[in-house]
Amino acid sequence: MKFRPLHDRVVVKRIATEEKTVGGIIIPDTAKEKPHQGEIIAVGPGGRDAAGKLVPVDLKVGDRVLFGEWSGTEVKIDGNEFLIMKEADIMGVMSVSGALPGDPFSKRRRRRA
Repeated sequence: MKFRPLHDRVVVKRIATEEKTVGGIIIPDTAKEKPHQGEIIAVGPGGRDAAGKLVPVDLKVGDRVLFGEWSGTEVKIDGNEFLIMKEADIMGVMSVSGALPGDPFSKRRRRRA
């Protein structure tokens, strides 16, 4: 079944987190938190501004995003679990290909002149 969200809503599939900690401890299912990362599966056409003009969504299918713990509505489509949320509920898009310039969390070390 195909599903197309309306307005500025997006469909997100949660990305599973690792089941082990850095120290090698395995986390049981009952103690796990739901992941706060996901992949965009479908995007609506966008919302309307005060003048009635269509404002397109800044996200695209395949983007990896971060969202809040209680964001969105959980739904099941064809046996798969998804979240439907507004674009405003998404905190940011993750860059998978490498660090962004000026990213303080980058693993690249800067050379001093």
